Amino acid sequence: MAGGRASKRQVWFALGLVYLIWGSTYLGIRLVVDEAPPLVSMGLRFVLAAAIMGLFLAVRGGVRQFRLTRGEALGVAFLGLLLLAVGNGMTALGQLQGVPSGVTALLIAIVPVWVAVYRTIAGDRPSALSTLGIVMGLVGLAILVLRNRGGGVLPLLGVVVILISSVSWSFGSWIQPRIWLPRNVFVSSAYQMLTAGTVLGLAGVLSGEDLHANLGPQAWGALAYLVVVGSVIGFTAYAWLLDHAPISLVATHTYVNPVVAVFLGWLVRSEPVTSPVLIGGGVVVASVILIVSGERHGARQSLAVSRVRERVPTAPPPIGG
Repeated sequence: MAGGRASKRQVWFALGLVYLIWGSTYLGIRLVVDEAPPLVSMGLRFVLAAAIMGLFLAVRGGVRQFRLTRGEALGVAFLGLLLLAVGNGMTALGQLQGVPSGVTALLIAIVPVWVAVYRTIAGDRPSALSTLGIVMGLVGLAILVLRNRGGGVLPLLGVVVILISSVSWSFGSWIQPRIWLPRNVFVSSAYQMLTAGTVLGLAGVLSGEDLHANLGPQAWGALAYLVVVGSVIGFTAYAWLLDHAPISLVATHTYVNPVVAVFLGWLVRSEPVTSPVLIGGGVVVASVILIVSGERHGARQSLAVSRVRERVPTAPPPIGG
């Protein structure tokens, strides 16, 4: 264990929360952008989540913990831009173009593949299992995108936008241990969410978006879910797991979340689960399993390095979708 003692029931309860919550955020985003402008609504999501988390931290530990050095301020702003503003904002834009929420989750699930590619380029040679996972991930991506494109199911622009999101998210995950950040992960995340919310809100306003107050209960309900459950509760459970469970177990969320997302998209919105989605998505999930397994068996350095290499959030994140 990385931190204090915890019962198996507590660990699996927290892990179940991460599985379900971060698997459901893709559907939540889709339900929001069906009625609301994507950039402004996602900006509002992160500003509200940052305010809630900031208030909680201030009550628990005072305001002095929010002091940042210049390097830390630049670090949280940079990560907020990569992980949440571009990563999450582009995900919302891609879904607005017509990419189903389940397929979006599968496209985002390729993040560990990009991280492994960055490591290879940087001279950090991956294990044989990880290398096989990289190849399989790219094959699964090709099946998922090209076969669906052949049937006219997936909009090309939306797919490209979401792939840009996954590339940005994975680069942020890879660069995170190489920049200055606050020691308190909750403080860091609150600043990242505030940065992302501000950038997305300004981008939405400058592009002419307008968040009308007469949105239906679906959009407001989904937005509230993303703020409270997706961002605050989901990340709290994730951060707790990092201190109380083996990182190899925590990392399993990277291949469980897309399965949950595909199921929820089919159940709630009747999103089609085509053969390319099943085959390509299955190959993508298998590739992530191989990469995570390769890291677990090949990385015997420090616990901190292992965490960075195996912890590839979703979305959000260490915030999720």
